[in-house]
Amino acid sequence: MADKENGDEELPRDAKIVKTLLKSMGVTEYEPRVIHQFLELWYRYVVDVLTDAQVYSEHAAKPAIDPDDIKLAIQTKVNFGFSQPPPREVLLELARNRNKMPLPKSITGPGIPLPPDEDTLISPNYQLAIPSRPQAQADEEIEEDEDMEDPNQNSNLNPPQEQLQNTPQRVSFPLPGKRPREI
Repeated sequence: MADKENGDEELPRDAKIVKTLLKSMGVTEYEPRVIHQFLELWYRYVVDVLTDAQVYSEHAAKPAIDPDDIKLAIQTKVNFGFSQPPPREVLLELARNRNKMPLPKSITGPGIPLPPDEDTLISPNYQLAIPSRPQAQADEEIEEDEDMEDPNQNSNLNPPQEQLQNTPQRVSFPLPGKRPREI
């Protein structure tokens, strides 16, 4: 009668077993889909174990799966599927080794400490290279300039054109901030 009151009469046998297991472990409140999730996990585990046992049986050239194949499949699942955490002593030793290295010194200023500009996304991230003129064109312009120069001027005051053209010039521009859209 208690089964009819709880709605257990329409549950399959496996679902009733999962419900009994939950009750025996002291779990009284759970969503109904928890039972279905446990059943899915249970079925998947059984299928995986039986598939592995069949592979082991075929490898040993046995006509059928025997209990030894199933034990080996379960042992393999346990060894590779469930891992134990490392012992406490190992974790403490790892923590001691890690804590030996001091933290980097922070440069605290007013406000929130930020990383250096070169490590941020708002720093200029490109450079423009101003191309120099081709050498033949530059030679012609120098000759024209020499013809037009005033002979009274001292030529040492201006740096030679070749020197200016051979030095690469790089220019970078910071990206402008976002502007609000005007409607």
